[in-house]
Amino acid sequence: MRQSLKFLHTIGAIGMMGAAACLLALLYVTPPPSSLSEYAVMRGAMGFIATWIFFPSLALTLVAGLLAMAFHRPFHNAGWAWLKAATGILIFEAGFVGVIGPMQQQVERSAKALAGEIDPATLSASLGAEQGTLWVLLAVATANVVLGVWRPRLIRRSTRVQRERDRPLTP
Repeated sequence: MRQSLKFLHTIGAIGMMGAAACLLALLYVTPPPSSLSEYAVMRGAMGFIATWIFFPSLALTLVAGLLAMAFHRPFHNAGWAWLKAATGILIFEAGFVGVIGPMQQQVERSAKALAGEIDPATLSASLGAEQGTLWVLLAVATANVVLGVWRPRLIRRSTRVQRERDRPLTP
């Protein structure tokens, strides 16, 4: 069970970080909205990657990591595992709010611009924010990989040690 969860967690992380790097590269080569048809095709591709590669990989990484923590007792008191869990949940939320949402929204907006419903000049407004979010997600995901490999001793105090520390001294 532990090996399977580790494998799924690793595969998910590879997919998530690869998709984030791919999205970042595509954002840098996205044509300007004045080339509306090419812009819409590029945004459609980014929406597809965000929906079908980035998000499932992100979910797989988080679920497999949390299950590994639940089933493997040594992780219960490992500070590095709890730090990874906390940052993993933050990555999941930021991926949802800062990557998937804007990518899908821009796909819809570019389709509306192609149909003549909105002004194409308003399309590139979110590129900088999306790039910044992806860079932060990649940095935190890299830090999580480092934590998983290095496993620093961020040990939580056990209840026995805590009780001994809090016990009053007797003469």
